[in-house]
Amino acid sequence: SFTDDEVVELTELFYASTGGHGVEVMRFLEALDAAIAEKSTSGGGEMSEDEKISPLVEEGKFKTHPLGIGTCASEYMFSKTHGKYTPEQLEIELTHVPPVTTLDKGALFAVKCFRFGFDQATGWNRGSMTPEKILNRAIFLETVAAIPGMVAAIIRHFRSLRNMTRDGGMLNMFLEEANNERMHLLTFIRLKDPGMIFRAAVIGAQGVFATGFGLAYVASPAFCHRFVGYIEEEAVLTYTKIIKAIEEAEEGSELAQWKAHPAPKIAKGYWHLGENGTVLDVMKAVRADEAEHRDVNHAVSGVPDDTVNPLYDPRERLDSMLAKYVRDIMEREQQEKGDKKATSTSTTAL
Repeated sequence: SFTDDEVVELTELFYASTGGHGVEVMRFLEALDAAIAEKSTSGGGEMSEDEKISPLVEEGKFKTHPLGIGTCASEYMFSKTHGKYTPEQLEIELTHVPPVTTLDKGALFAVKCFRFGFDQATGWNRGSMTPEKILNRAIFLETVAAIPGMVAAIIRHFRSLRNMTRDGGMLNMFLEEANNERMHLLTFIRLKDPGMIFRAAVIGAQGVFATGFGLAYVASPAFCHRFVGYIEEEAVLTYTKIIKAIEEAEEGSELAQWKAHPAPKIAKGYWHLGENGTVLDVMKAVRADEAEHRDVNHAVSGVPDDTVNPLYDPRERLDSMLAKYVRDIMEREQQEKGDKKATSTSTTAL
């Protein structure tokens, strides 16, 4: 069965695919057959109103989606939310993408230099891990981490306007990424209010990093996304160490209190942590966010400008929902047959 949000999304996708027109029954059945067989979605293109359904071609795939949906819906539809993680999704694996090209090696070298310098300047590896040290690091880095997504979105936005072309929905994804990092910051500052010197350092860091990253993105988006991918690898590693330190903290210590300390209200609402959500739960959710940013930025490094958002391809999303619809019908029919058989057996026994 579909949730209310899925019903609304399916309605929007269906409307986008048909351009507001009705759909012939045979075309709809063709789409259901293709979706359940996982043979469509990747052909691309859009069907005109008078175009006939294309036969299965190119290794069993449609040239166009049977319902006519193309990539235009990705320009305005993006349903990703960083809330409602399942326990399985919070179990994050530490991964690393080996550098292949000179560009990759340069990005990794830059990240390692940045990490080493920041660790030395803040004393991250000296002494024991404390809530104060964790929050200082997390708050400062999150004020910078929200910059790349916004810069990428702005530059892609202006390029789309300048060239009068579609973006593939990528700028929506990067805007959401930037806002997600900002939500990390807004959560952490509920646990610690930075002083004036700290805030002055943030202003300086933002000015330097935003200018440098913006110029670099204009020159090479591929380098910048690879750079962010490696930065996020380090972020996942850092939050993994923080989570382990909290879980293994000695009872009665400040750090151990985070296992039961209530999460800020804004965090409970954003990640759907429930009324009993803790600071430890927040750290796990933030790590899951960073892991997604890691994988996305590595995935989009070097892809063509017209690539469709890898997190939300309307064709794939529509097909997955159609396939779910068919499976629900089949399961319901099987259940009804089982109920009828059980009723018949019971009647016979009487």
